[in-house]
Amino acid sequence: MSESSTEPLVIPKVLPAENHAYRKAAWHILPLLMLCYVVAYLDRVNVGFAKLQMADDLQFSDAVYGFGAGIFFIAYFFLEIPSNLMLHRVGARLWIARIMITWGIISAGMAFVTTPMSFYVMRCLLGIAEAGFYPGGILYISYWFPTNRRGRMYALFATAVPLSGVIGAPLSGWIMDAFNGFHGFAGWQWMFILEGIPSVLIGILVIFKLTDRIGHAKWLTDEEKKILQTNIDNDTQHHVHSSLKDIFLQPRVWLLTLIYFCLIAGFYTIGFWLPTLIKDSGVTDILSIGLLSAIPYAAAAVTMVVVSRSADRLRERRWHLALTATLGGIGMIISASFSDNIIIAMVGLTMGAMGALSTLPLFWSLPTAFLGELPLPQVLR
Repeated sequence: MSESSTEPLVIPKVLPAENHAYRKAAWHILPLLMLCYVVAYLDRVNVGFAKLQMADDLQFSDAVYGFGAGIFFIAYFFLEIPSNLMLHRVGARLWIARIMITWGIISAGMAFVTTPMSFYVMRCLLGIAEAGFYPGGILYISYWFPTNRRGRMYALFATAVPLSGVIGAPLSGWIMDAFNGFHGFAGWQWMFILEGIPSVLIGILVIFKLTDRIGHAKWLTDEEKKILQTNIDNDTQHHVHSSLKDIFLQPRVWLLTLIYFCLIAGFYTIGFWLPTLIKDSGVTDILSIGLLSAIPYAAAAVTMVVVSRSADRLRERRWHLALTATLGGIGMIISASFSDNIIIAMVGLTMGAMGALSTLPLFWSLPTAFLGELPLPQVLR
């Protein structure tokens, strides 16, 4: 495919108006999407904090916890593509709201698990409820922004993960410490309840605030709608339209899948095991564990922004991705090797979070670089 056939057309005569329209779109879309992702990630990994108390209360072994944490992704994996198809069919506003309301209810219901089987069932249901949120967000962004503008939008969307850690880690620690025993419920039960409710409320907010398509945006002028829609139409004309079968037959798709599997393995090692790793290093106070858990996420938030800007400025992604993944791996090895030393362990965990979390926005430039203009984000995630 020639270079000229892959570059999206632009509208040079209205460039100032175009930039203004995209700023308006970003301000109306990204803050709400990021808020949704903050609570999504928190509800997904707060089981890591719950483990600090529930493992003793319910006599769960590490194997039970690990299987329960992981079974979430079985349902999540199988329902991602169907979920995105439903989002495209019924609209992002209703479908994302449905995802958030159901996962909020199920997340709050985690407070009432009593056996390993009930733990597995609730985690599986959470995966079913939440399936499609992240790829749905990626797909929704593609409705508004052409290829040459999506990279920064994806990076901003992804920064919700470290923000969730910075906010959620101390919050989870405080809830578990302050509410333990309140009205007969353990701290971990209150954490699930109090962190599940915001998802339901934000889901209701999505119904009223999220706009499905460019043509439905009352906050855009007719000229701005035309500019944005024309750019999307021009961008789409230069995509190679392939069936799912054709996509899955490409060896590079499986290479990207392997890369993403490795990145996500490190990513969720941090998410699910960070509180336990800090506890194993000698910190026993739950509130202190929550505060210390925020440090790696804060460092990761800064690193994610710096690395993404560097990649944009240098127009280079592969080495940035390779180096951040390597940093994450080295950090995890350090934390595991010096788990009994809180200072060295925290340095390793911080390096691990900085590397692992920074890979997420960088990865999504690879499908286009490897495969031309195939619309893959919604397929791979």
